Amino acid sequence: MMPARRRASLTGPDSFSFLNEDGSLAIDGWDNPKREKLWRYNQHYFDDLNAIGAASRRDWHATLIAAWLTDNPAGSGSGFEPYPTSLRIVNWVKWLLGGGNPPRGMLDSLALQTRWLCKRLEYHLLGNHLFANAKALIFSGMFFDGAESAHWLKLGLAILQREFDEQILSDGGHFELSPMYHALGLEDVLDLINLTCAMSGALEPAQSDQVAHWRRRVPQMVAWLRAMSHPDGEIAFFNDAALAIAPENDELFEYARRLDLEVPHNSNAILWLEQSGYVRLENETSVVIADMARIGPDYLPGHAHADTLSFEWSLFSERVIVNSGTSLYGLGEERLRQRGTPAHSTVTIARQNSSDVWSGFRVGARARPIGPSSSVDGETLIAECSHDGYRSLPGRPIHHRRWELRPGALKIFDTACPSDHSAEARFHFHPDVCIEQRGLYEGELILAGGGRVSWRAEGGPLRSERSTWHPEFGRSLRSTCLVLRLLNGSSIFELTWSGRFPK
Repeated sequence: MMPARRRASLTGPDSFSFLNEDGSLAIDGWDNPKREKLWRYNQHYFDDLNAIGAASRRDWHATLIAAWLTDNPAGSGSGFEPYPTSLRIVNWVKWLLGGGNPPRGMLDSLALQTRWLCKRLEYHLLGNHLFANAKALIFSGMFFDGAESAHWLKLGLAILQREFDEQILSDGGHFELSPMYHALGLEDVLDLINLTCAMSGALEPAQSDQVAHWRRRVPQMVAWLRAMSHPDGEIAFFNDAALAIAPENDELFEYARRLDLEVPHNSNAILWLEQSGYVRLENETSVVIADMARIGPDYLPGHAHADTLSFEWSLFSERVIVNSGTSLYGLGEERLRQRGTPAHSTVTIARQNSSDVWSGFRVGARARPIGPSSSVDGETLIAECSHDGYRSLPGRPIHHRRWELRPGALKIFDTACPSDHSAEARFHFHPDVCIEQRGLYEGELILAGGGRVSWRAEGGPLRSERSTWHPEFGRSLRSTCLVLRLLNGSSIFELTWSGRFPK
């Protein structure tokens, strides 16, 4: 069964485009230290083997695999680190099962890579890395015959027996609480179902029961992904999240349908993903997705941002208020800035981050949500929550936020109590939104599709700041942020509009 497809990344026989940066083997080789680690990892994933239009590049793929076999001795360089090895094993097996003609030495290398991986499973990292390791063992275990491959299969399934319900929460969300990593996790589960169904005769009864459990969980995972996506069909940006890393949502949904799995639609005006901590408010023209969640698993916060009580908002199927997204990994200042509270549509107190993000993938003290709830009052949809991320400050201030969505209006109430420290609410706007300010505390938004939204603020001084929005790795677009000072510890930001979808 055809898997979900990504955007093509091979632009020529030996040239690539990864993370919106072009390169080639002639210039970069396989492990250019001048390139970011993630770019080099992407070279070794071989995602293009199964990307959109891959069949037209099959000769390129065979040549590229042969070059990799020649240039990458066993155990050397970034390509033999466990995570890229895992993704490459899966992509090579998919390609071979899809009719690819293996270059000389490919099958021997595939077995060698699996043996190598077996001794380097990422138990120290856990999370999506260990899941990817297990998936690769299952793919090789089912592709090859013999006692060794049976061991790989058994080991991969044993890891997922422990990890699956740990990583996939009871509401269907991935436990790292990133919509991007959730989409990658859904792809992993669909791939595993696809493979095991195609080769079901190789499974023991208990192993078949494990696959049946995965099938039962997929509809929840699909529903979660829909809930955490905008009307434009793509994911919201909470924690590490960007477009063009996982396959697009529609690719994943169609993949599930090909596997005869249910692809449910959300119909509730309020969808409270209680185990994850996110809430979706939706009416005829408007969608609010709000973060009332912990930042992630206590033992695995590496992809977390200090974004507690942030939100994103779409109107007339256009993104209007956003979080800034993710354009890079690594250890630099820009990585820290993108993870910090001011890069998100939430409140900052005393110019501090609500969770202590540091280095590239570290978090110290974490914000803890307090009393999250959702309710309906007539036509008004309500969500509210507090958090204690600023408890290290004198007075231990608590941030409380309440969203009210009703036909034609969205209202955001913020309080910081006690009010001994300066506090500011930031509202980041999509780059396509034009902001007009009329007077000190009111103005109008003009959307790309022609919709108009009036806004009004209550609180202290309000100012406009330049910001950036990062929809993909390697992309930074100029945007605007309105910053509203909380007066005596409180502020209100209200948006109103009329009509339905503009024509």
